[in-house]
Amino acid sequence: MYNSERWAIELLDPDQSREEDTEGIGVPFFQLESILAATNNFSEANKLGRGGFGPVYKGKLPGGQEVAVKRLSSVSVQGLEEFRNEVMLIAKLQHRNLVRLLGYCMKGNEKILVYEYMPNKSLDAFIFDGEPKILLDWAKRFQIIIGVARGLLYLHQDSRLRIIHRDLKTSNILLDEELNPKISDFGLAKIVQGREMEATTNKVVGTYGYMAPEYALEGFFSIKSDVFSFGVVVLEIISGKKNTGAPKLRQNLSLLGYAWNLWKEDIPFEFMDQRLLESSNSIEVLKCIIVGLLCVQEDPGDRPSMTNVVLMLAGHDIASLPKPKQPAFVARKTMSCSSSSSSYKQDQTITMTLPEAR
Repeated sequence: MYNSERWAIELLDPDQSREEDTEGIGVPFFQLESILAATNNFSEANKLGRGGFGPVYKGKLPGGQEVAVKRLSSVSVQGLEEFRNEVMLIAKLQHRNLVRLLGYCMKGNEKILVYEYMPNKSLDAFIFDGEPKILLDWAKRFQIIIGVARGLLYLHQDSRLRIIHRDLKTSNILLDEELNPKISDFGLAKIVQGREMEATTNKVVGTYGYMAPEYALEGFFSIKSDVFSFGVVVLEIISGKKNTGAPKLRQNLSLLGYAWNLWKEDIPFEFMDQRLLESSNSIEVLKCIIVGLLCVQEDPGDRPSMTNVVLMLAGHDIASLPKPKQPAFVARKTMSCSSSSSSYKQDQTITMTLPEAR
């Protein structure tokens, strides 16, 4: 095993809490003074919004390059371990559908990440109800679905480190100037060694509405947990509705339950965002609804791998696709929860510590 990979795995050991230097990982170190200059001392005018782990600012480097600067909050869920985790992981990842880390800064209580700037911010600002600045037509939404699938496939199988993201959601999918998707925020990601594809934790951290049932309820996570989150994202992209909050859906159903009922009643196209009627491709829409429902099935073993997801999205024979089973979380929870309309705003994140077996 590469020394850097061994170090990356050691980073994820919760028993290690000492502050370590992050030299030698191939990511430039920024002096705090240069960060302050780039963001005009973290001025409100440069603030893009606030994510779950702290505010994000737009900055400009001396050469004119625009960057996004994530300043981790001292009271954030993402502490030193998550910070190291994100630096180490994203430094090793190179894929067109993953956001690129340009550098980092650590000084005193300051923990800062410098990313490539995404001028269109996050996917959720474009697809949910309201008046988005640009209405994404079906062709673009379909390409975004495929891009996110390929990014996840890279994390699960094709990268040097097998990685479970654990916090995939529309606000963590950023869009570049051409509206190409890039998965971001690896603070909660976990490396699994060798051929392992699953793990357990006593501390469940994630976002309500995107967490797989086995993870939310039992602390068990795997690549199939990411598949569940991907399925939620796909159904949100198709419908233009959030799985969280209080969507105006019939019979107090969750978005997953709403999609499932329409599928059973053989009227799946009623699930589609009606703004897409003129631009939609019925075969592609139906294929994505089926794939989305397959991904959110309650039993992780019933969910497809991302390899199969990519193959299904690329295929043309809908008749050969498996028939989905009832998804998890069909009934909508009666709890108050609101997701943001931007990746740079606060998402509803839950942290649970599970009781240890005696």
